[in-house]
Amino acid sequence: MGYRILETEDVAGYLRERGHWGTGEPEVREVSDGNMNRVFLVTATDGTRSLAVKQALPWVRVAGPSWPMSPERADAEARAYEQVAKVAPDKIPAIHGYDSDNYALVMEDMSDLEVLRTILNEGGTYGPDTSRRIGEFVAQLSFATSDFGMPSAERKALIAASVSPELCKITEDVVLSEPYLEHEHNHWHPGLDDLAAAFRSDPRLRTEVAELRHLFMTGAQALLHGDLHTGSIMVGTREGAPVVRVFDPEFSFVGPIGFDLGLYWANTLVSAARADALGVEGDHADQLRLSWDAFRAEFRRLWPTRVDTFFDDAFLDRFLDRVWTESLGFAGAEIVRRVIGFAHLTDLTTLPDPVPASRRALLLGRELIIRRAELTSPEDVEALLR
Repeated sequence: MGYRILETEDVAGYLRERGHWGTGEPEVREVSDGNMNRVFLVTATDGTRSLAVKQALPWVRVAGPSWPMSPERADAEARAYEQVAKVAPDKIPAIHGYDSDNYALVMEDMSDLEVLRTILNEGGTYGPDTSRRIGEFVAQLSFATSDFGMPSAERKALIAASVSPELCKITEDVVLSEPYLEHEHNHWHPGLDDLAAAFRSDPRLRTEVAELRHLFMTGAQALLHGDLHTGSIMVGTREGAPVVRVFDPEFSFVGPIGFDLGLYWANTLVSAARADALGVEGDHADQLRLSWDAFRAEFRRLWPTRVDTFFDDAFLDRFLDRVWTESLGFAGAEIVRRVIGFAHLTDLTTLPDPVPASRRALLLGRELIIRRAELTSPEDVEALLR
């Protein structure tokens, strides 16, 4: 059977066809929230069982057929989940099956958890474990799929299978070029007109971003999530224990490790700007340090298991220093695009007056890009926030 777009009334029968549901007619509701895909929650009427079904559409969901997009991005998501499940199964939703004909994933229902960004926007905090687990997640996935943790033949097969030119091109353009050009995708609050113009006419900034863009295009270090932000993380408590789940890795590809860290850091820094604007006390400014410390510690813990033992501990120190510096640059680029590029952050847009915090975020983003080689520790970055 060929590709079919699922509607709410189709889902129960589809799950039975695939062997994921027995007898009984479940309750099915669509809960699609993101820009790209359709998501359904399927719950037994007695509440004893539930599943989620996520299907990639042949277009961007919020735009419809006028913006075509290959549904093969679901293949990349399924491949990423498969790799993460080998090394960090506790940090992703349980995947019950992938239907490559219909680009549909059947997975754990996470409706008892909350999206991290929603919690933060409502005045909540990260909690003690979230950023630590995100740092570990990036270390575990990147080490296992790098030349350090994967035999050469397997690595080459992974790189070949993970090529995602359509989605990578979106990132190359939206994050790493368009905000510094006149482009129809860009928009911003009128109170930012001067900074938007200054960024477009800043030759040093554009050269530094060009270097980050080239690194993104050529730095095939490890398999990445590719879109790791506070909107792709769910948190909560189950049986009294904190739970962190990373989801939506459809932009997954083999690229520079610092890209995933940088996206997460950008979001934590913007959430800190929001908290500061609202006078909310919390742990926002600590998250870069917590995630970096966890990433570095976990990568070092895994280091003795590397496949190629030629690389010594002194090389590891240099390698981690480069990852740190590159992560800062990508963080800065992500902040800039989230303020004057495409797809803005609700952290800023929902403020009573978004201009002061947005200006502060933009200037911080520029500093991270321009001065990334000078900022050698989390304390250096925290100093920029003061």
